[in-house]
Amino acid sequence: MNIEIKNKNLIISDIKDFNLDHIFECGQCFRWNKEPDGSYIGVAMGKALKISQTASSVTLYDTSKEDFENIWYNYFDMNNDYGIIKSTLSSDKILKEAISYGGGIRILNQDLWECVVSFIISASNNIPRIKKIINSLCELYGDKIEYLGNTYYTFPSSEKIYSLNLDDLAPIKAGFRDKYILSAAKLFHEGMCIDTFKNLTYYDAKKELMKIKGIGNKVADCILLFGLSKRNSFPIDVWIKRVVEYCYFTSPQSIREIEKFSLEKFGSLGGYAQQYLFFYARENKIGL
Repeated sequence: MNIEIKNKNLIISDIKDFNLDHIFECGQCFRWNKEPDGSYIGVAMGKALKISQTASSVTLYDTSKEDFENIWYNYFDMNNDYGIIKSTLSSDKILKEAISYGGGIRILNQDLWECVVSFIISASNNIPRIKKIINSLCELYGDKIEYLGNTYYTFPSSEKIYSLNLDDLAPIKAGFRDKYILSAAKLFHEGMCIDTFKNLTYYDAKKELMKIKGIGNKVADCILLFGLSKRNSFPIDVWIKRVVEYCYFTSPQSIREIEKFSLEKFGSLGGYAQQYLFFYARENKIGL
């Protein structure tokens, strides 16, 4: 991977296993939007970013090398060798096929608080509506960012949300999820943070997350995978359940049986396997 700064843009060449469509369209994040020219613009870690890709390079616009090193390098999981991950998972013929569709996926290392609220909002919801609710929340209570001539908004802090009530959240139209967002803010106000989970096992971290009202099995696994880097986490929703049943079984399976299967089959790489399978299923309409 080579880095060059040109006209305030940071250009990365010789980057492997990196595809913006795969990264942003695999269900792991909600604040990135595709532009007509194929680039993406989003807000993460308190920063706005436009990013585009050609066959030979990735460009981060109006970005300093310092921000790349301190924020985006880790956010895009660039320290991880996905070639090795894909090679290991490709010993399974189904995953080998899945990887051929989504081989440019990288699991984003997202802010824990934002991840918690975003996936609470995602429960029993669809992606356009999830994005609309999150955008409304940020516009109402986030901080303004001026970037490339446009205004964007940061994700509001847990303390900001803690200072609000149900009436304050009514305009975002999150429905029954409002009280769960406030419940999460209360626990973060009382000290829950990334250090809370630092030395916990996957199972203990999951129990801790599920103390937050509105966080069930699947939402907890999403937060563990995208917000806490627990890469053995294998989030199971109706879609993934059908995909696994279709690809690996001949009959319906319970969530518990699929959890056991994913742990035995994929082990510490379960999260990567889940993302490849999700993207593969979406591309091939498996489970519809």
